[in-house]
Amino acid sequence: MKHLFPILQWLPNYKKEMLWGDAVSGITAGILAIAQGMAYAMIAGLPPVFGLYAALTPQIIYVLMGTSRQLSIGPVAMDSLIVAAGIGTLNIIGVEQYIAAAVFLALFVGVIQVLLGTLKLGFLVNFLSKPVLSGFTSAAAIIIGLSQLKHLFRVDMAQTNKIHILLQEVVSNISETHFLSFGLGVAGMILIKLFQKINKKIPAILVVVSLGTLVLYLTQGQLNGIRIVGTIPVGLPNLSVPSFDKNQFVDLIPIAITLAVVGFTEAISIAKSIEEHHTEYEVDPNQELIAIGSGNIIGSFAQSYPSTASFSRSAIQDQGGAQSGIASLFSAGLVLLTLLFLTPLFYYLPIPILAAIIMVSIFGLVDLKYPRQLWKKNKEECFAFLITFVITMSVGIPQGILFGVLLSLLTMIYRTSRPHIAILGRIKNTEYYKNINRFQKDIEVDNRILILRFDAQLFFGNQDYFKKELQKQVVLKGEKLELIIINAEAINYIDSSALNMLEKMCGDLKNKGLNIMIVGAIGPIRDIIFDHALIRIIGSRNLFIATSEAVNAFLDGTVVSEIQKKITRQNLTVTNVTKNIVKEG
Repeated sequence: MKHLFPILQWLPNYKKEMLWGDAVSGITAGILAIAQGMAYAMIAGLPPVFGLYAALTPQIIYVLMGTSRQLSIGPVAMDSLIVAAGIGTLNIIGVEQYIAAAVFLALFVGVIQVLLGTLKLGFLVNFLSKPVLSGFTSAAAIIIGLSQLKHLFRVDMAQTNKIHILLQEVVSNISETHFLSFGLGVAGMILIKLFQKINKKIPAILVVVSLGTLVLYLTQGQLNGIRIVGTIPVGLPNLSVPSFDKNQFVDLIPIAITLAVVGFTEAISIAKSIEEHHTEYEVDPNQELIAIGSGNIIGSFAQSYPSTASFSRSAIQDQGGAQSGIASLFSAGLVLLTLLFLTPLFYYLPIPILAAIIMVSIFGLVDLKYPRQLWKKNKEECFAFLITFVITMSVGIPQGILFGVLLSLLTMIYRTSRPHIAILGRIKNTEYYKNINRFQKDIEVDNRILILRFDAQLFFGNQDYFKKELQKQVVLKGEKLELIIINAEAINYIDSSALNMLEKMCGDLKNKGLNIMIVGAIGPIRDIIFDHALIRIIGSRNLFIATSEAVNAFLDGTVVSEIQKKITRQNLTVTNVTKNIVKEG
């Protein structure tokens, strides 16, 4: 029970001294959750009140089941845009059907996340490399920000997540701009940035929301034309089983998978960054999947659309002194009070102010510094960033994240198929053997000896690369070559395909009169060598701990000590035949 509900681990040790920090940080995050929730619901194409629903139930469930004590769960811009982009492609008629699809999507996403967590598949998030994730985030942030121009200009624009169509919509509708709405939105952005620059502790969003609402309330007669939030339903969401159209189920699958992956990626990234400042607990990726997924499932019965961790609200709770999940309960409590009693206060909240909040928050996610660093230091990863960025901007957000995962996997496969290989030589007047390309002036090269170090596991995906490189080096050494030393210090695994290749190649090389030695093999590799024909081909006497020992044995006929023999020939799979070979060696 304590594993499934981590609150049972920390709640018995809760101290009253922690309450103040939890209350202050939680209430501050709650205020932001109310403003952001309504704004992000607009991004998702839903009425503002659904942002409050999404900030309530999932947050409470996470407090009970989550492993991070500062993480704030609720609606976020990225997921909201994916919801809008995904459902917008479906053949949906009417607001009620759209809402039903968004709520069912929360249930669908939650089921996928809980299933992944139960199957211990939280490690899959590691296949999203930072360049790919950064490229996706930056592109999505630009699309989200530009999509708010319709609220800032107060014009009607088609809902799209493709940058070229979005820009066309902006250009074709810009002549219809409502300048009062535009001016109010720009003023809101300037004030938010100004307050943040003066002092980050100032609740800039709360201040701007209050000022914007007050201005519209006091001057409603003079500012006609500025759109406001209007009436927000008072009371708790209706509890009901999410409904959906069976014909749309297949179409929702890629959207749900994308939301499940993106939502978890956001949450675990934020949780891990916060965890670095706290030694009293450890974030469990699989339990995080179950906690966030359960929040989405149970939240869907209370009219919530897909939610995950918010960076800004989590940062507020962490920096504000939150020491436990009680902070999130304060945040959820404030949302609850708003739904029950305070929604009339937001009647005159200007839509352009909500657009301003979104644009300021979102454009901060556009990372221009990181790709410049990649271009200078690692053009291959910069290429991955740019490809993901362009795909997300031009094709779509779901396609961008899925392509990003594929690109990460292909990059990993490419690197493992062509790992680093070094040809070693002896540093003058030492027993050190280093890469001849790095220490050209200090290296002594003996043309009778080829020393090759392979810096990766040896498996079917890179066996041909290993074979071709070794054959190439043998040809380069020419007829003087007498000894080949394979430095296996960095090899941590050899599969059956690679082992067959090694046995055949070593046999062919020995038939040509070349001697083969293996140095630095770790225990698991020695087990593989001794359990197969490779040990009979190379001979147990040709296993060494260090490269210098192998070279000295060849040059001077040096006999290794008993302890060296014991170390190089120790393994867990010695058969009777192998024992005889060891004795003979």
